[in-house]
Amino acid sequence: MNTEILLTPYHKNIQLKNRVVMAPMTRSRAANEENAPTEDLHVPYYTQRASAGLIITEGSQVSKAAVGYVNTAGIHSKAQVEGWKKVTESVHDAGGTIFIQLWHVGRMSHPDFHNGNLPLAPSAINPNAKSFTSEGFKDTVTPKAMSKEEIKATVTDFVNAAKNAVEAGFDGVEIHSSNGYLFHQFFNATSNTRTDEYGGSIENRTRFFFEVLDAVKEVIPQEKIGVRFNPSLNGLFGMTMDEETIPTFEYIIKKLNDYNLAYIHMSEPFTDVSDIPYAVQHIAKHFRPLYNGTLMINAGFDQESGNKVIEEGNADLVAYGKLYISNPDLVERFKNGHELSKWDEDTFYTPGKEGYLDYPTYQEKAQIV
Repeated sequence: MNTEILLTPYHKNIQLKNRVVMAPMTRSRAANEENAPTEDLHVPYYTQRASAGLIITEGSQVSKAAVGYVNTAGIHSKAQVEGWKKVTESVHDAGGTIFIQLWHVGRMSHPDFHNGNLPLAPSAINPNAKSFTSEGFKDTVTPKAMSKEEIKATVTDFVNAAKNAVEAGFDGVEIHSSNGYLFHQFFNATSNTRTDEYGGSIENRTRFFFEVLDAVKEVIPQEKIGVRFNPSLNGLFGMTMDEETIPTFEYIIKKLNDYNLAYIHMSEPFTDVSDIPYAVQHIAKHFRPLYNGTLMINAGFDQESGNKVIEEGNADLVAYGKLYISNPDLVERFKNGHELSKWDEDTFYTPGKEGYLDYPTYQEKAQIV
């Protein structure tokens, strides 16, 4: 019997049958007028992966203003709630646990998604990145700095999305505060040059995030809320670190000890940051001593390194992304020492079943051969 720690149950606020998590991944398969999950694509995709200890869905926009990628499934309309309801019912029937990731991309969006209007951001600073539109990747533009009224309205959008998630049957929500999206833009002084109570000091730059968290926990229990961060992101998604970046995340993580969350979800650096003196190269190791709750880590882990980071006490759960695209039965493959299938990057975001539903399990592959 395989008793490696990755495959053991985890019970602390969140009750999981193992510590293998399916990471949230944009797949752009909601190619319909409502941008709603579909019975023929999303339902089987997530159900195939129900043996994960926890599934975290793709980022799901909390409003029309929040969208920034083509064909992403939202959580702000009735049709979207009904679509997700079919997903959660099927995953639960298969014995799975599923959270939805609540998403606002901020300045990483494009006017194409907003009837020609500018996307919203803390400050009018172009991330000089790319937005994935119906016409392919386009250069981002200089966004509109959010008014206080727009910030308040966005808090309400997250609350309504959380209510919708409950109605749709999700076991919890993850607030996407990572990867250069809206909250991350507020955190970093290089993307937030505001002079009001949402800019300047670390406390001010994190205020919007905590306002959302405090509002969301009024409609869904704290132990059903996760949050995601990428502290050492640099040179991607428009993010540039500075001397205050890591101290800002240290402040956030320490303050989250006052909450009773399901978990915090952190990413190891996406790029080499060894030449940046104020970056942290080992995120789990650095932040584990600062946080008393459940810590999930992701980015580039395999089975061996996943077990190791938990055994060393630097994380409790490990999230796997690309491996879950091509290995719907990832837990079973880990358990039995089976070979892992390779993924095809060319079909990550293409419409339809190809590269989405056509990766066989190990058993199915053996039968085909």
